[in-house]
Amino acid sequence: MASTRTLTKSAFSALRSSRAAKLSLSQSGSLLHRSRTARAVSTFTSPLYLSSRTRIFDGIAENDVVSVKLSLAGGGFARKFHSSTPLQSSAASSASQANQNEFTDMAWEGIIGAVDAARVSSQQVVESEHLMKALLEQNDGLARRIFTKAGLDNSSVLQATDDFISQQPKVTGSTSGPIIGPHLGSILDNARKNKKLMGDDFVSVEHLLMAFHSDKRFGQELFKNLELTEIKLKDAITDIRGNQKVTSKKPEETYEALNKYGNDLTELARRGKLDPVIGRDDEIRRCIQILSRRTKNNPVIIGEPGVGKTAIAEGLAQRIMRGDVPETLLNRKLISLDMGSLVAGTCYRGDFEERMKAVLKEVTASNGQIILFIDEIHTVVGAGGTGAMDAANLLKPMLGRGELRCIGATTLNEYRKYIEKDPALERRFQQVFCGQPSVEDTISILRGLRERYELHHGVKISDSSLVSAAVLADRYITERFLPDKAIDLVDEAAAKLKMEITSKPTELDEVDRAILKLEMEKLSLKNDSDKASKERLSKLENDLTALKQKQKELNEQWSREKDLMTRIRSTKEEIDRVNLEMEAAEREYDLNRAAELKYGTLMSLQRQLEEAEKNLANFRKSGQSLLREEVTDLDIAEVVSKWTGIPLSNLQQSERDKLVMLEEVLHKRVIGQDIAVKSVADAIRRSRAGLSDPNRPIASFMFMGPTGVGKTELGKALAGYLFNTENALVRIDMSEYMEKHAVSRLVGAPPGYVGYEEGGQLTEVIRRRPYSLTKLRKLTMMSSTYYYSCWMMEG
Repeated sequence: MASTRTLTKSAFSALRSSRAAKLSLSQSGSLLHRSRTARAVSTFTSPLYLSSRTRIFDGIAENDVVSVKLSLAGGGFARKFHSSTPLQSSAASSASQANQNEFTDMAWEGIIGAVDAARVSSQQVVESEHLMKALLEQNDGLARRIFTKAGLDNSSVLQATDDFISQQPKVTGSTSGPIIGPHLGSILDNARKNKKLMGDDFVSVEHLLMAFHSDKRFGQELFKNLELTEIKLKDAITDIRGNQKVTSKKPEETYEALNKYGNDLTELARRGKLDPVIGRDDEIRRCIQILSRRTKNNPVIIGEPGVGKTAIAEGLAQRIMRGDVPETLLNRKLISLDMGSLVAGTCYRGDFEERMKAVLKEVTASNGQIILFIDEIHTVVGAGGTGAMDAANLLKPMLGRGELRCIGATTLNEYRKYIEKDPALERRFQQVFCGQPSVEDTISILRGLRERYELHHGVKISDSSLVSAAVLADRYITERFLPDKAIDLVDEAAAKLKMEITSKPTELDEVDRAILKLEMEKLSLKNDSDKASKERLSKLENDLTALKQKQKELNEQWSREKDLMTRIRSTKEEIDRVNLEMEAAEREYDLNRAAELKYGTLMSLQRQLEEAEKNLANFRKSGQSLLREEVTDLDIAEVVSKWTGIPLSNLQQSERDKLVMLEEVLHKRVIGQDIAVKSVADAIRRSRAGLSDPNRPIASFMFMGPTGVGKTELGKALAGYLFNTENALVRIDMSEYMEKHAVSRLVGAPPGYVGYEEGGQLTEVIRRRPYSLTKLRKLTMMSSTYYYSCWMMEG
């Protein structure tokens, strides 16, 4: 075993006079200890200082540097030697022994981490600096939060701690194990005293940090250099901890609960992180009206997924930020509670309730300054426990008394399934219905969001593409709701165009592939010596020279155009940042700063933007453009085609042209059935002209006739023309439904039966592919019970 020691005179004397072995001193200054029963050797590489120069051992001064080699005869001598060293005697106090049961989990983790920090630093004595290092290295640790609240940089504190650790003596090799140093023991004792003074049940991280002020060896000097006074530290702890007591092993989870489990929407609005809210003024005004009530002032926003329920809360946050609200809501905070992070990690009974109570306590302590927003509020029913101990029952008393103002949001189905089943919870909320906007309203919403998406993707979005997104989303994407599906169309189309801009242009890619092809042919011809090969090789070299010159020119054009577009995008981002800063200055009535930004910085940036856009326009007029920066309605149609499987040509072709040519196309496939074809075409035209009920099927036909006359072929032709694929024809053989009980296979099992949520063969196909043609084959062979189903399908 190799180790390092600083020996006192008594320890050196004990070593010299030991009867367990013989001692000899070499001329080189090494103390050798040998024994026939020796089992280990320890090498001391650090300086060995003795306390006095009055005695000389074998010609070596006691305070001279010597290298000591020990060969232990047995464990007895080692124990005697260790007990005589200052290191062991400093840790002998029983008061310094740490008991895990009296510490919180995070504090005990810090103590264990201190031992690891000492081991990594090759130091056997675990001291206060190792504890500080361990506390600072905890992920999301309380020490880091306290130092940040006190205005310190955690990296600077950690660097100062590492510098102090590096100055301490090191132990190389294995030792008898880590030992708690006297200064760390003193910190633990003082932490226990702090716990009693604060009336807590466990020693927590804040008690340990406060105890560092009594550490004369490291803590006092560190805090002095950082200008962290004891009062400043206590204030930071109070800001984070509040009036809470440490009554559990994990009290840190309840400190600053709103910051940990929620997002401040008003702060996000102040920083410009929220999208503008268009067309929801009535719903926002209704929420403000409910929030202004004395009791039961809790609106719950209900509506289908994707219609903009969360956007209403964000719009309210933006109004609060701008001051466009009644006095009762001025300067309030709207905080969105994340139920997922609130529940995550609650392994034991009571953990969730403790977190929830901490959140509610902070809200009620704010005296109405905080409004809570819970998205997917149905998750509070049953969250965190079973029986009566769920989040909903923790909320009820405060909601009823008006101590807590809460905004909820959930879908219609989930509101019916969870909230309405609890009348005591439902009566405390006031419903605000959020319906799906019309296509015209969706276009207005898209126009309001266009600037944000242009700035994010670095492209331009044409107005025609916004109109196409709203119309095509409403027509072809039936399983989702506006405006969400239209916004996603625009977002994906812009992302696709951005990818094309950043990747190699098609023209340049073709030149690169042509060069590669000629290079491979050139290598192949080099080995041939015939005349034709040489002539071909000469021609290849000329072609390669021309292509490489073209490649160079295209690369330069691409690089220049990308630089111009990047400059435009960065200038727009800077303009957006200046606008946010200017709005903040106006809200704070810093008119000098607002005027400087508006008439100085902003105007300069706008001139730069105009110049960059002019340069890009001139560059493209010269015919050198390789990139496209505007999203068009064709890009939107391509995205819809990929989502739905409807061919692009079908989306682009005008409806009028398609209806005019319908009979002509059908006659090419079905010959000799003029009456049937005309009847089908007329029915389709009536539906498209708006002369039929839009909620009913486009048309319902019953084809009758012998086998082989073209009934199925006409259906295929119609499906192929309307939906551009014959796969849109859904075939169902009704001879399989001769029994009455087989109806569940067609439309799905009724509630309470096996397979209720799986759907039927007909309903699932139509739900997933609503734009299709359904063919019911052998209709007369089905059970008479199914005729009622056929009547419903007919509309």
